[in-house]
Amino acid sequence: MEKKLSFSQVLAIGFMLFAMFLGAGNVIFAPMVGQQAGTNTWIAMSGFLITGVGLVLLAIIALTRGGGTVEKLAGRVNPLFATIFSILLFLTLGPIYVIPRTTSVVYEIAIHPLIQTKSSTSLYLFIFSFLFILLTILLSWNTTKFVDRLGKIITPIFGILLIALIVKSIVTPMGSLGEVQEEYVSGAFLKGFTQGYYTMDVLAAFVFGGIFIKSISSLGITSQKEVSKLFIKSGIVTIIGLVLLQISMAWIGASSVEQIGFKQNGGEVLAQSAKVLFGEIGIYIIGTVIFLTGITTNVACLAAVSEYFERIVPSISYKKWLIIFSILSLIITNFGLNTILTLASPILLLLYPIAIALIALIFTNNLFKGHRSVYIGTIIGVGFVAILDALKDAKIAPETINSIFGFIPLFENGAGWIVTGLVGFVIGFLVAKSRKEPITLINIAGQEVNRM
Repeated sequence: MEKKLSFSQVLAIGFMLFAMFLGAGNVIFAPMVGQQAGTNTWIAMSGFLITGVGLVLLAIIALTRGGGTVEKLAGRVNPLFATIFSILLFLTLGPIYVIPRTTSVVYEIAIHPLIQTKSSTSLYLFIFSFLFILLTILLSWNTTKFVDRLGKIITPIFGILLIALIVKSIVTPMGSLGEVQEEYVSGAFLKGFTQGYYTMDVLAAFVFGGIFIKSISSLGITSQKEVSKLFIKSGIVTIIGLVLLQISMAWIGASSVEQIGFKQNGGEVLAQSAKVLFGEIGIYIIGTVIFLTGITTNVACLAAVSEYFERIVPSISYKKWLIIFSILSLIITNFGLNTILTLASPILLLLYPIAIALIALIFTNNLFKGHRSVYIGTIIGVGFVAILDALKDAKIAPETINSIFGFIPLFENGAGWIVTGLVGFVIGFLVAKSRKEPITLINIAGQEVNRM
């Protein structure tokens, strides 16, 4: 008999998954949307919540329907594509970007304001990042302890502090919604839609699947059907938490302008808002929140990327991968937050549209009979424009790219990949029909039920 979990156990697992998703990106981007969008905040946040939150649950369901891992899901396009996409995804969510970004954000918000001297800040960053990543290694060492450490201890602590900050901002608001800034005057929805990319939660859903399954196996849940059901239930808990969090963070940003003015990043917005709301103690409150959310993100990402590389290179153990990726993360962290953030945007503009396309394809699989050519055509269409958007964001011939490809609908808004993806879908479907490709249907449990 498959073990049945109690409601409290399911809730604890949901909190664990919420803690894995809730990182620096979830806390610092919505406040900036609020500050910049002003009275258009709720329009912008409706777009933000689609990519930053709503698609997370769809990604979780897509992962369970697609075989449980991102490699199997992406493998429906092509094995080589699956390998390249998965490696790039895991490295981005791990040592190349997310772990260094998270560590740097925690330092800038929780530690740097407490340092009186401005000299030798690089030394302080190195010392902090070394200790913070060392703590990440220790908490990642045994994945069977994830539920107890993340779901039952860390999440409730930062949850209480966040609730205190949010309630205070509602009971004694810092001001009314600010004026709409230029980039949110028109196209606020699409601007919010693309800003939701930066939470990286849809990509994280693909990455966390493996480590989630490994964690709950210690509770006696082993069948694919039960794992999928538990993943979805936990995902619903996570989504509810993320929606409430993001709306609250946007409110704090939107109502803060009268008191603190416009800031360069969401970390500054939260730090100074906390100080306005609670006085000097607010610095310690937000510092603690950022520290705890940062460590949960680092633990989840480091464990996930190490688990993945152990699977593809089994000659190197999980714990050795932990050390390797920790060292790489430490090196990149010490280049500084601005350098790390500069690398982020082009990568996200490349990976996010492809991830969204994979989610859409797995949900519509039975409508187009699972033909491989449809997967290939759609990803080529989406990937082509995603590469162009990434090049533009990296300041590589943006004027030339806009002049040549500006005819594509929504291209100027960063959503041209939707149109080219649909074109690729149609072309792929026509090719599949002309070739009489095999049919691959998926049942509700995510299993392939027939192939002709």
